[in-house]
Amino acid sequence: MNSLKSLRYSSIREALTQQNPIKSSSLCPFYLYNQRRWLKPVDSAQTRLENRTRDHRLDKLVAQIRKLSIVLEISKLMSCKKRGPFVSLQLMSRWKNLVGLNVNVGAFVGKYPHAFEIFTHPFRKNLCCKVTEKLKVLIDEEESVIRECEVDAVKRIKKLLLLSRNGVLRVHALRLIRKELGLPEDFRDSILAKYTSDFRLVDLETLELVDGDGDDEKSLCVAKVEEWREVEYREKWLSEFETNYAFPINLPTGFKIEKGFREELKYWQRVPYVKPYERKEISRGLERFEKRVVAVIHELLSLTVEKMVEVERLAHFRKDLGIEVNVREVILKHPGVFYVSTKGSTQTLFLREAYSKGCLIEPNPIYNVRRKMLDLVLLKTRHSRKLLRTEDEAREEEKRDVLIGSYEDWEGERDGDWVLPILGK
Repeated sequence: MNSLKSLRYSSIREALTQQNPIKSSSLCPFYLYNQRRWLKPVDSAQTRLENRTRDHRLDKLVAQIRKLSIVLEISKLMSCKKRGPFVSLQLMSRWKNLVGLNVNVGAFVGKYPHAFEIFTHPFRKNLCCKVTEKLKVLIDEEESVIRECEVDAVKRIKKLLLLSRNGVLRVHALRLIRKELGLPEDFRDSILAKYTSDFRLVDLETLELVDGDGDDEKSLCVAKVEEWREVEYREKWLSEFETNYAFPINLPTGFKIEKGFREELKYWQRVPYVKPYERKEISRGLERFEKRVVAVIHELLSLTVEKMVEVERLAHFRKDLGIEVNVREVILKHPGVFYVSTKGSTQTLFLREAYSKGCLIEPNPIYNVRRKMLDLVLLKTRHSRKLLRTEDEAREEEKRDVLIGSYEDWEGERDGDWVLPILGK
């Protein structure tokens, strides 16, 4: 009888161990079996970031812009040296951490002969590097174009001040997105201190909007998305109910549309909200509040030159623009409006409607110059045979061309003309 009981208990124990295998734990030695818990999938910003549909063209563009920024940073460091227009590779090797490279600086600049020229110093006989004339011309062109577009830069700053909660912005936040807004390096002196009729510096780090002409401010208080709505209403004959609070939706290629997604999107497009430039009391309804945040970020991206900005830099505008939510969570909820690229060490936010096939749909002068610089860097070692020739080879070729030209222009007798008469006899 006892043997039957022990056999029954042993069979039950074996069945339990097959379902729940024993896992020994040093912290819990008295628990022989671990209970399996079926948890609901977590829907957070991190999971959305990992499971999002990737746009490979925009990811590739971010990687290319990263290389261009390193090239420009190296050229800026080289221009700060007072010894001459070139720097030794030995000194440049110390800039590895300054420019954020994982490889040697000398190996990096060697990949871009159209941007950097490596040569041997005539006296010290060490390898040196200097910026090519092509890149210098484009850098100077970008600076001149930024100066010419000064009025547009003032307009962008005014729109940002009108977009803010109390007409106040931090100068530090503007400095962080200076390049994105198309501002010069000395924008504090060249723009903020110059246009005192539009805005004024309250202190060293606070910029305040000056009350001006009401009609002028009214024309500026029109968001980019509202211009799109007007076109949709006029050209596509859609009802005002459909377009009054809608956003342009451009879902990425390969996006998986789940059940109920279209209905939720249609409902969200119709949800009313307080628009970015409206001075009304903001509704505390979650959907309406989040939709206003989407509109504010959309307008901020529309004001940038290349319709993109780093996500971390948006945090510096949270207080002034009233973005009191998790920015990453909001932008990842709307893959048809925004795209977040994780290429490189930072996360870059794109306005999806502004790009097509990795290029800006409506380019501007500053974007065009930066695109030329990017194309120059992307050439790498292509079409570089002429760049790799030494000066001695170039001189020898010039001498050869002169000799050949003088030989062809000679009208008298040449050495070898006597051969033909002898053979004729």
